[in-house]
Amino acid sequence: MTSKPKKATKDDTTPKGHATEKAHTPDAQSTESKQLMFSSDKGASRATWFAGVLVLVLVGWMGSGFIIPSESDDAPVAREALKPITVAIQTSTAEVVTQFYQAEGQALPDRDTMMRAETSGDIAQVFVRKGQDVSAGDVIARFDPTRNEADANRAAEDLASAERELQNAQQLLERGVATTDRVVEARASLAEVRAQVTAVQQAADALTITAPFDGRIETLDLDEGEFVSTGTDVGRLVDITPLTVAIQVPQQSLTRLSVGQPATVRFITGEERTGIVTFVGTSAAAETRTFLAEIEVENEDGAIPAGISAEVIIPTGEVTAHFLSPSIVSLNTEGDLGVKIVNNDDIVEFYAIQIVKAQIDGIWVIGLPESVDIITVGQGFVNATETVAPRTGEDS
Repeated sequence: MTSKPKKATKDDTTPKGHATEKAHTPDAQSTESKQLMFSSDKGASRATWFAGVLVLVLVGWMGSGFIIPSESDDAPVAREALKPITVAIQTSTAEVVTQFYQAEGQALPDRDTMMRAETSGDIAQVFVRKGQDVSAGDVIARFDPTRNEADANRAAEDLASAERELQNAQQLLERGVATTDRVVEARASLAEVRAQVTAVQQAADALTITAPFDGRIETLDLDEGEFVSTGTDVGRLVDITPLTVAIQVPQQSLTRLSVGQPATVRFITGEERTGIVTFVGTSAAAETRTFLAEIEVENEDGAIPAGISAEVIIPTGEVTAHFLSPSIVSLNTEGDLGVKIVNNDDIVEFYAIQIVKAQIDGIWVIGLPESVDIITVGQGFVNATETVAPRTGEDS
């Protein structure tokens, strides 16, 4: 016997928010699908409303500064005026200073030549040795004169014969036996023989090699018995009394030099001599665009050799300039070299300068007034037109 299902009581009520399942009788012909049902949570809804209110409060607080102006005094806050920068100054007065042109050069001999053979033949005698001092006209070497002596004897006989032939032709012409043409031919023959005699005499002179000027035998390539051809270099003669110091002058400095200016020459050996400018070129070298200048230096004792380096200092005039330390020199915005000074109103001014002389302890410059207060400390912190508080070197 089948029993009926019990009815649900009030105590079996399903809690809110949970799914309820329908009860089915076991006699149902088909199975019914189960359905899940949800109910909203009132607590979650309250959290959403609370977050929205909080956002509105924050936005209102942040925007209150734009809507409600803050309380402030109408008068602006007074700032304390900036004090002028303190700088150290030093009064500089222009002085007369001598300008110099300084250059590096090389000592060259006053005269330097190669001695050459003027004829061909065997060397019979050599009278000097390398390194020996000689005077102009001294015999260096002599060729074997045998062939020249034979030529001289033959030329002398030809000369005597030509003179007799002319004399006979003239006598026969006077007697009416000879013609004028014969006399002319005799004279022509005599002239030809005399030319031969002259050539033999010149050849005899060429047998002797002599020094063309006073100097020292720098090289000598001759030995007795050696055959030498015409035009062969046999030795080098050098004159170093005086010396010539050659320097190269840039085109911008050429106008500062002139012939006759005194010069001081310091050689690399430590010797110091005075000299004089003897030559200033007027045509620049194509490679360097510089001009050659020469300074003559006395060297009678021959103590200074040729070829060594030398420093040349030439005074070129006087100029009124200020002596400054390179540390206070600066550049302005245009790239001009200059210094900053303080005028009578304590305002900074910039003066462009030009260096006219440099020393180890400082530089001489032009471009400044006769007397000026130059900023020596603090020039890097101030600009032109600024007002400063100057202090002298003793006060700072």
